Amino acid sequence: MIIGRCIGETSLVDVGFISKEMPKVGEYVSLNYDGKTILGMIESLVRGSVSLNGDIYDPNTIEKIREIEGDDFYIKGKVRILGDIDDNLRIPRTPAPPGTEIKLADESILKEVFQVDNSLKIGHLISQENVEVNVDINKMVSRHLAILAMTGAGKSNTVSVLIDGLLECNGCMLIFDMHSEYVGAEFNNGEVNIIDPIINPLYMSFAEIKGLANIPSSAYIQERYFREAYKDASNLAKEGKTDSRDFIEIMRSILQKWFDKEMFRNKELSGADKNKVMDVINKVDDLQTKYYSLLNINAGNILSQIQPGKANVLNLGQTDESAAEVIVSHVLRNALTSRKAFMHNKKEDLYNKHLEFPVFFILEEAHILAPKSRSTNSKFWISRLAREGRKFGLGLCLVSQSPKSIDPDALSQANNMIILRLVEPQDQRHVQSASESLSEDLVNQLPSLNIGEAMILGLMAKVPTLVKIDEFKGRTHGDDIDIISAWKSKKEDDEKIVNEQEQEFRDLGGNY
Repeated sequence: MIIGRCIGETSLVDVGFISKEMPKVGEYVSLNYDGKTILGMIESLVRGSVSLNGDIYDPNTIEKIREIEGDDFYIKGKVRILGDIDDNLRIPRTPAPPGTEIKLADESILKEVFQVDNSLKIGHLISQENVEVNVDINKMVSRHLAILAMTGAGKSNTVSVLIDGLLECNGCMLIFDMHSEYVGAEFNNGEVNIIDPIINPLYMSFAEIKGLANIPSSAYIQERYFREAYKDASNLAKEGKTDSRDFIEIMRSILQKWFDKEMFRNKELSGADKNKVMDVINKVDDLQTKYYSLLNINAGNILSQIQPGKANVLNLGQTDESAAEVIVSHVLRNALTSRKAFMHNKKEDLYNKHLEFPVFFILEEAHILAPKSRSTNSKFWISRLAREGRKFGLGLCLVSQSPKSIDPDALSQANNMIILRLVEPQDQRHVQSASESLSEDLVNQLPSLNIGEAMILGLMAKVPTLVKIDEFKGRTHGDDIDIISAWKSKKEDDEKIVNEQEQEFRDLGGNY
């Protein structure tokens, strides 16, 4: 079906066209010229009238013109050139001649375009429901992914569809679940494996535990005493020379001994040094109070609890942001170190077990874990894994409803994007600056997307795609709370309690 013809100056990347029929933004079209069949996508449309132009200021004049000319209007649009259908979608070297016919792309061609290797079905084209949209799992995981949307646009549903699709091929993912959305989830293709957010201090780096203790690098004397106490406690615990299984308590005992004996490494402590040791003891006490439930010397390595073929959920719903940042940086650092060791055939020991399979890390609330405005260990390791993880089979999925708050470096490392509805201009600009594939015309379409509709960009799909995401058939807790029902239920519960108390009083022979 011919929908229009090219007009004006054309280029290798886009062409303008004019039409009398109304196509849809996001529809795929084909152009035949120079012996080639070129695939394109309609990125923008406007409807206008030569007679009813912007120089008319009287509504009565407009009505008279309409009576004479009827619905005489034109449609102008722009087509983004996606590539030669017969040459693996390579961009042609010559632009289309003005006047070239623009046709709606055949359904058979589109089905071939959207059938990829190592595929995961994510939905269907918005413009053609019969055409399934598949993404390449290998390219999605190895080249990283960002799922971005305003609240309520269908972000959790999209993540759930991807998880279920990965489980179907025995995929291994670890979800950093900031709001316990996936703790009680049910997936069609695999089980959920809940991992508690507990770190064995023996698996931690010194920088991680120092960060928990809130000892700044500028406090070098405090840092020295803390470091030596950490070393001694680690050695005692590893060698089994202590009765206590509370690592922080072991550190405190060591520090307290130095303070009481006024000796450190066979040297007498001055009054100022004793004060510094007491400062560290206070920091350790605060550490124990704040993170007692996070640190446990009996806990195993979090990485060793990850199981392929299951949705591994690290439940961070009850942890504060600072603890979540520590856990995320700890896991990502260990994962990268472990995969490097495995790939280079290094020996493993009790505290350096190899991670023997690739992992896809899904980070909910990515704007908290990799914030734009401040430095955190989690942001450092997210960015580092984004740069290096591809070589070692580690992938990242950044999920956020506030794209403008995500670190630009981390976001730009995501070579794939699923963008649902975004209305806020700063969010749109931030995403556009991080993606080479997101043109101004496509950005302008983001506010018009309906719930569950998305734009897919990047290496995991052959071409930019406007897709209706499949509805997840399992169960999660990511939906909005029904406020009215919750209030009504509370009222009914209160009334039930009052009625039961009144009945008990009557049974005892009481009168009102």
